[in-house]
Amino acid sequence: MPTSTQVNDILQAISDLNFEDQSFIAEILTKRMIELRRNQIASRSSEAEDNYRLGNVHTGTVEDLMMYSSND
Repeated sequence: MPTSTQVNDILQAISDLNFEDQSFIAEILTKRMIELRRNQIASRSSEAEDNYRLGNVHTGTVEDLMMYSSND
């Protein structure tokens, strides 16, 4: 079953629920999305810390960055 059909089926099933149940689902999805984003940020932070520890970072001004990126 294509993904768009699955999403449409889920949305239709949710719209058949009463208001309280729809609100509950919306609250759960919001909390799950917040947790997912929090985990993504934590993973990116860990990656940045690893790069810093390994010396894979550059410091400087915007002009330095522009010069550095134009050399790629």
